[in-house]
Amino acid sequence: MSRLTFRASAYEVKVPASSANLGPGFDAFGLALEKRDRYIAQILDDKTLDIDVAGEGAEDVPRDEKNLVVKAIHKGWDFLGLPKKEYPGLALRALNALPHGRGLGSSASAIIGGLILSRSLVVGGADRMSDNDVLTLATEMEGHPDNVAAATLGGASIAWMEDRAGVPTGCAAGFAVDQRIRALLFVPKAQLATGKARKMLPETITHRDASINSGRAALLVHALSARPDLLFAATEDHLHQSYRREAMPRSYDLMKKLRGAGVAAMISGAGPSVLVLHSGTSAEHDDIVRTAGDHFTSMDLEITQDGASLSNAG
Repeated sequence: MSRLTFRASAYEVKVPASSANLGPGFDAFGLALEKRDRYIAQILDDKTLDIDVAGEGAEDVPRDEKNLVVKAIHKGWDFLGLPKKEYPGLALRALNALPHGRGLGSSASAIIGGLILSRSLVVGGADRMSDNDVLTLATEMEGHPDNVAAATLGGASIAWMEDRAGVPTGCAAGFAVDQRIRALLFVPKAQLATGKARKMLPETITHRDASINSGRAALLVHALSARPDLLFAATEDHLHQSYRREAMPRSYDLMKKLRGAGVAAMISGAGPSVLVLHSGTSAEHDDIVRTAGDHFTSMDLEITQDGASLSNAG
């Protein structure tokens, strides 16, 4: 007999896009953006998987146990003590709004969505799986905590790992972003797998580069929360972006061109999208968009203070 009692209702979770690193904050900084993937799940009476996916990248998303949302749901049930042989059937509906492989946190969205659904479908699940547990489990799946923290908390976040009683634990602190700051994204047609981008990074960097990034990362907290005029200086990076240039030459060149004009531009996550943070006029915004040319789709996204949200879907 199952050790968990499942709810009959369907639940829906909406997870925001996220941009990680923000220049100097490699694997630590994240920013939640108001464009959301939606996932609805309900327990079935039999042990089948009924998966339907629509929207961005739908044709490439698995409809079986390899589906990332399903993997996250199962990982959550594992954490709650449910043996694999006792997994119930599951109906999952996904509407993907986030482009895949573009540095906007699509995998983090699926993972966070699945973990939140896993505990929501269980009576008392939220009492047995805390938000910190969700973050830790998500980091295990994602490999780094920046996107999953932003998707969970909303706003801007700083994420890190701590060893607690010998157990690596995901931790994050969120803070509100100055309302004058807006996000402008340039999304190319090409994709770039995060794993490939990470393999391009060197094993060591110079003390000078580490020192620059440490100072800029500290400044970035102040710039995001209260001083938009410092964003250009605060988003300078010497740790990861230049090493990935070969994998996304157009994106890198656009970023450098914009920064050459004094614009706070950076690679969004592992790329290849380019993120601009600005507080300028409409005319300045339009000038930035024109700079990108025809190889990118521009997207104006609000910075959302709200992370993943859950509701009863009936």
